Amino acid sequence: MNARDSGLSGQTKPLILIVEDEASLVTMLRYNLEKESFRVCEAGDGEEALTVLSERKPDLVLLDWMLPSLSGIEVCRQIRRKPATRELPVIMLTARGEEGDKIRGLNTGADDYLTKPFSLPELMARIRALLRRAQPVPQKGLLTWGDISMDLAAHRVTRGGKAIHLGPTEFRLLQFFMQHPGTVFSREELLDAVWGPDIYVEPRTVDVHIRRLRKALNCDTESDIIRTVRAAGYALDVDSAA
Repeated sequence: MNARDSGLSGQTKPLILIVEDEASLVTMLRYNLEKESFRVCEAGDGEEALTVLSERKPDLVLLDWMLPSLSGIEVCRQIRRKPATRELPVIMLTARGEEGDKIRGLNTGADDYLTKPFSLPELMARIRALLRRAQPVPQKGLLTWGDISMDLAAHRVTRGGKAIHLGPTEFRLLQFFMQHPGTVFSREELLDAVWGPDIYVEPRTVDVHIRRLRKALNCDTESDIIRTVRAAGYALDVDSAA
């Protein structure tokens, strides 16, 4: 198995698995997906695709119908049979444009179906739409980490029982960190997750809001829960919750 991968491990950018045996199409898809800030891994046939899926879970699969060793239809069936991949979004790419073929692909479990040749802007729009639908609905509940509690419904934060006043951006930053404790995120990843990928903000702006968040949380003699990792980014310190 030779799953080619781009991007750094731990990134929050969506990972797209391309299952396609046409090298030129794979190259074109990889270039355009990476240009749109997706991470990409590849499989050249159906057997390799199932091996990749047993080792990692992408956020979405672009699946060719006509593949060596195992057809895209059978790969899709196996994706839907396994609990670990049952909800994985799948877009089938194929030269088979007949209505009956489309219905067969969708009945097999594909979430969407695109006939070759296809429009790249349309493909990107469909990918983003599927990823949005696949995201869990945010829960208006309570997040806790060590002595910090976040009431997402009331938009309130306490530390050691004492109210902490945060601005909207600092609140979203803390929420994101508490949902991913211990994971180091770069400034760019925090910008995408907290500000949004369509908002242009200088990466150094993250440092300003991190300082504000620290100042609010570390009042009196409280320990600093935000860890700075040189040349990497920031993380919610796992040791601080002990």
